[in-house]
Amino acid sequence: MEDNTLFKISYKIKEIRKEKGITIQEVADKAGVSKGLISQIENNRTIPSLLVLINIINALDVDLNEFFKDFNSDLDAGPIVVRKKDSYTAFEKEHAIGFHYKRIFTSAMDSSTMDIVLLELQPDAQRPMVETEAYEYKYIISGEVEYVFQDQTIRLEEGDSIFFNGRLSHTPRNVGKEKAFMLIVYFFENKR
Repeated sequence: MEDNTLFKISYKIKEIRKEKGITIQEVADKAGVSKGLISQIENNRTIPSLLVLINIINALDVDLNEFFKDFNSDLDAGPIVVRKKDSYTAFEKEHAIGFHYKRIFTSAMDSSTMDIVLLELQPDAQRPMVETEAYEYKYIISGEVEYVFQDQTIRLEEGDSIFFNGRLSHTPRNVGKEKAFMLIVYFFENKR
């Protein structure tokens, strides 16, 4: 799957589940997977195998052709891709109050998928520690942010950056009085 198709799948699973009023647990039970896996898939923290994806779509009681009917790719645009700020796609992740994500660009490469995201972090933003099946690069555009890991906390200011394995439990915290803005690049390894 190319371009941002994997992220469109995650978004569509969440959208259909919410529209139908189905809980994450109900989807997990019907698909024969864990609740945590469904949450990770919906929040772009992991990529499902084809079999798991089919089981989830079936658990949502949606025809496969219907599920994929609106999918298209930006790959035909050529070797240069421009994204204007009004075309960034807003999305949300689990239990994240005061986190405002916007997807800038996603592209599949030979052995990985790159997802570029802009995060606006409110001063009172909070969420539990999370893990992501990706390597993560964060660049602080403005504000003051602490990155909290299990065994350490790292303070970052405008112009600072951090790169780490997202499988380490982590969460950012805005420690300033103003909004903080971060450019985030996720590098997901494609499992073959």
